[in-house]
Amino acid sequence: MSSLKLRPPFRVEHVGSLIRPRELYDLRVLHQQGKCAPADLAAAEDAAVAHVVKLQRDLGLGTITDGEMRREVYFEGVFNKLEGMTDLPHRPMTEYKSYLPHVKLLTAMGFTEYPSYHCSGKIKRTVPFYVDHFKALKSIVAPEEVSRIKVNMCPPTWIHQRHGSDGTYDPAVYKSDDDYFDDLGIAYREEIKELYELGCRHIQLDDPTFCYFCNDETMEEMEGAGVDSGALLDTYIRAINVCTVDRPRDLNISLHMCRGNFNGGVYFTEGGYHRIAARVFTQVDVDTFYLEYDNERSGDFAPLRYLPLNKVAVLGIVTTKDPKLEHPEVLKARIHEAAEVIANGIPPRSKDVALNQLCISPQCGFASVWQGNPVTEEDEKQKFALLANVAKQVWH
Repeated sequence: MSSLKLRPPFRVEHVGSLIRPRELYDLRVLHQQGKCAPADLAAAEDAAVAHVVKLQRDLGLGTITDGEMRREVYFEGVFNKLEGMTDLPHRPMTEYKSYLPHVKLLTAMGFTEYPSYHCSGKIKRTVPFYVDHFKALKSIVAPEEVSRIKVNMCPPTWIHQRHGSDGTYDPAVYKSDDDYFDDLGIAYREEIKELYELGCRHIQLDDPTFCYFCNDETMEEMEGAGVDSGALLDTYIRAINVCTVDRPRDLNISLHMCRGNFNGGVYFTEGGYHRIAARVFTQVDVDTFYLEYDNERSGDFAPLRYLPLNKVAVLGIVTTKDPKLEHPEVLKARIHEAAEVIANGIPPRSKDVALNQLCISPQCGFASVWQGNPVTEEDEKQKFALLANVAKQVWH
């Protein structure tokens, strides 16, 4: 397990995806219609990345990403590149786990099939996931900024949480979940190693899986379907850990536990972290947790009492789903409330130590899918400016 320095130079973070500039948005629309040449789209992506890098610099954000400008959706770029994965563009909805909130939503919207993958052969990483994206981003930042670049990727649990043990892999290829996740972990570690050697020091896993265990209705239906939710949670904790094991000590790996951020900012699930906090905060081998705390469906700060001394929590206390600005005094009060919970947690610590384990951010990305949330780039800037102002007052 790596050791994170608990005095981050920046208190304002962001989750990863940013609003697409208008030119890129319009070209993506044309691309969807088959009316845009790939070279034209790629050029617009390059320009958009340069644009959002300047935006992040100007706002003084702690990390720099490419805003996921080269992706249509946040989880793109991993499973579609793995050897052993078969692309199923028309996978029937009956092969998805019906107790999952996003499956219910898609079914209610009239979907009878949805794109996915099936593991039909041994998993191997024969091509990189995001190495080319990192190199492109590295080429346009100053050398001293390279260590601030953050790479976002979907979690190893992504396909399994949709289809379970019976629908994720061919039993002739993998005899158990552990076997499947072990090979997947090797692929992730190879990617992490190559990114690190190129100078990457921050990798974030964007994972909606864990928050499904926070939803009372989902848990009831999961158990009703004969699924041992406790054992499955352990499986998913292990799936993360086999990807992050033996990483360099100065590589910060973070986990964003998301409740959904579909087209237009639609969320999928609700419920506080109390169901999972004791196990996830203490057993998942990452350095930082990005947590969504933008409204009442996110629950209270009580689960933070389980935050270990060597980990950081980034409180997503500003929403990306609504342009309305939160009140700065309310945000400051919430930060201090969270610090008090951590200070009186397991183990207890001083309020100053607890505050030093906190950063703040928007609750999720502004555009987890290319269409984005119901906010503008100007709204986005104002949200970040608000966070920066609050951070200066709290951590002066």
